[in-house]
Amino acid sequence: MRLPQLTLSRLGLFNSARLKLTVFYFAILVALCLLLTASLWVFTDHELQRGNTARLGAVEQLFQRYSDLDGTGSTTTPPGDQYFATTQQQQSNLTRSHLDRDFLVTDVTLLVIGAAASYWYAGWTLRPIEEAHEQQKRFTSDASHELRTPLAAMKVENEVFLRQKKFSERDARDLIASNLEEVDRLERLATNLLALSKYEDGSVSHAPVVVGDLVGDAIDRIRRSHAAKNTKFVQDVVPARVDVDRESMAELLTILLDNAVKYGPQDGPVEISGHMQGEHYILTVRDHGPGIDTEDLPYIFQRMYRADKARSSKVAGHGIGLSLARQIATVNEVSLDAGNAVDGGAEFVVTFA
Repeated sequence: MRLPQLTLSRLGLFNSARLKLTVFYFAILVALCLLLTASLWVFTDHELQRGNTARLGAVEQLFQRYSDLDGTGSTTTPPGDQYFATTQQQQSNLTRSHLDRDFLVTDVTLLVIGAAASYWYAGWTLRPIEEAHEQQKRFTSDASHELRTPLAAMKVENEVFLRQKKFSERDARDLIASNLEEVDRLERLATNLLALSKYEDGSVSHAPVVVGDLVGDAIDRIRRSHAAKNTKFVQDVVPARVDVDRESMAELLTILLDNAVKYGPQDGPVEISGHMQGEHYILTVRDHGPGIDTEDLPYIFQRMYRADKARSSKVAGHGIGLSLARQIATVNEVSLDAGNAVDGGAEFVVTFA
């Protein structure tokens, strides 16, 4: 199987970076290992010399005392003293030789293990960067596709219209109306992308807000859309105050309600419930549609992600809404989770701290 050229290029880029980072980590490890070995060797050699000197001095005193007892009064070094000094020096040299060998074996072992550890740690360090690069590449590809589709539709419609020798005023109006729909689609995409960038790079101010007011703002916003005019919003929200940014949280709930309207049955009910659970307030938005496939749940909040079934191309959208909702939840320090209700339908749970 032949990998795409772009994939091979990306693999080469990260493999090269991983090798360079491995060399960098390994060089640091070698420097530390050499420094530690040199320090231990100097310390050990110093202790050996001090021990030898102390033992030699003790033996000299013993032999000197033996010479005095002999009554000869000799001041020369006794032969036994010289023999002991020679033997001690040989033992000291042998000990140093063993220490050098042990230090070498230990250093080589540590460096081999360190090389493998450096390679693993370099890969672990680059993994978030590689994942971010992959997400950015996928996002760029998906965004390009979303931008290209309405532009291609407008181009085809205009080219076909211009080839007509005769056209009525109604034909012109229909063309303009169709083009405006595509322009609106591009505008919504641009607005969502700007909002996503805004909430990723900035922060929001928090203030106490009544949960019922947030839900009311979101319902008012969603009712302005044509698709939600006949939707019944069933509310069971226990009154409470939460410390969030009202504007952004109303936008988050609007996204969740819009999602429920799109993927639930036409004119079907959308349930909104809220209650206290310990020290947290739990707000749930649920529809009665097909729900979310299990394999899609881990990716439902990714940018431009649209599942094959529930998130089909028949449903208008760009796959940015839920990603934007998750980012809004993050800056407001609340959690947002997706799942399926026991008796069917998708549900999104907002947990306020």
